[in-house]
Amino acid sequence: MSAHHADTTAHAAHHGHDDGHESGHSPSTLKGYLTGFVLSVILTAIPFALVMFKAFDNAGTTAAVILAFAAVQIVVHMVYFLHMNGKSEGGWTLLALVFTLMLVVITLSGSLWVMYHLNHNMMPAAATHDMRKMP
Repeated sequence: MSAHHADTTAHAAHHGHDDGHESGHSPSTLKGYLTGFVLSVILTAIPFALVMFKAFDNAGTTAAVILAFAAVQIVVHMVYFLHMNGKSEGGWTLLALVFTLMLVVITLSGSLWVMYHLNHNMMPAAATHDMRKMP
């Protein structure tokens, strides 16, 4: 270990900024990356198999299960590849994530609400009825 790295590590430990690299508990090790990779492959293969083998009769159920697996995979990517946790950068990373998720949910739900109501309110009744008969 170089003298500069030892000084930097001692300085970080003294000020309470232990990044976890020395203790081996960080997912930024080869074992952590491999664990993240394996989990990502599994969380991709299961929804793929559900669709290919038509595990559910209802398409809505299939979509809900796939979205649940996608949410879990997002968390796996954030923890194992982006190294996000409640301790990093004094919790600001987690706070920024929560704020971003709130904005995404508001934007997506608002957009879907507006598009649904525009389609419902702007289409003439005859055109809506005729469009539903189209293949």
